[in-house]
Amino acid sequence: MEFFIISMLNGLSYGLLLFMLSSGLTLIFSMMGVLNFAHASFYMVGAYVGYSVSQIVGFWPALVIAPLVVGALGALFERIALRKVPKFGHVPELLVTFGLSYVLLELVQLIWGRLALEFRPPEILQGPAFTLINHSINGLSVLWGVAPAEMCSAADAAVRVVCSPFPATRGFMMLVALVMLGSVWLLLTRTRIGLVIQAALTHPHMVESLGHNVPMVFMMVFGAGAALAGLAGVIGGSTFLTEPAMAATVGSIIFVVVVVGGMGSLSGAFLASILIGVIQTFAIAFDYSVMSLAQQMGVPLSAGASSNSLVKLTLSQIAPILPYLFLVLILIFRPKGLLGTREG
Repeated sequence: MEFFIISMLNGLSYGLLLFMLSSGLTLIFSMMGVLNFAHASFYMVGAYVGYSVSQIVGFWPALVIAPLVVGALGALFERIALRKVPKFGHVPELLVTFGLSYVLLELVQLIWGRLALEFRPPEILQGPAFTLINHSINGLSVLWGVAPAEMCSAADAAVRVVCSPFPATRGFMMLVALVMLGSVWLLLTRTRIGLVIQAALTHPHMVESLGHNVPMVFMMVFGAGAALAGLAGVIGGSTFLTEPAMAATVGSIIFVVVVVGGMGSLSGAFLASILIGVIQTFAIAFDYSVMSLAQQMGVPLSAGASSNSLVKLTLSQIAPILPYLFLVLILIFRPKGLLGTREG
């Protein structure tokens, strides 16, 4: 039971990290119609800026300063480059953001180097948030923080005790993602700024006639999307690893999330993130193959079948490609995505 709970929490935390990333990309696409290929690079820059700021003023100020810096960088890019290419079509928009991703990667390697950095979270986030203790006699219990060694062992060899800690960084990641989801939803649906942003998307000339600066609105939207990626970068970099390859690691998967959830759908991105995070986490955890299942069920396999590499292939080995298989199925059977309203 503790294995299922911890695996589910790990899957949810990974899914919510994907949502933090994909929400900014979804926001930019839904409001501006731009598919930003440099979005994962803003995630990487957020991690590195957060690392540098944390060395000077600490982690908590870095959690605010780094997203603001990345957001300003995104807004500046929209103002001086992206704004000038829509008149040439969507392909130049894709190419200019694709080029930006490589520029940011090279700049990061020039400034911080090619090696991974040790971006340590604050002391309060180090160690487990809680520990699940599964006692064969007393059942399942929860202990906040680290469980003492004596609680994770038993004098009687017949008694089984398993302690499963859940990292505080993952719990913090989940909390920030949920707060961010609520904040973005409230901003877009319950505030004057959100109404102006949505109106600028469908009726830009009317919004401009009311005295609002539509290009400024779009610049703010792009900057806000980049800032969300920067926030995810600070949390992801301190939880996992801060390295130049981190952009490539999540770059393709966030596009899978956006397409599976539905292009431009924030709720769809949330649902797809959770599904992909949970499915991939459980797939990695279950090390089963066709051969092992056949052996457990007592089904005999021929010598030729037993030596077949496909029969020996485990679920954990194919876990990395499951999101992309999911993407292919969605594009075949539901091109609009799970909660999307438009195709492509």
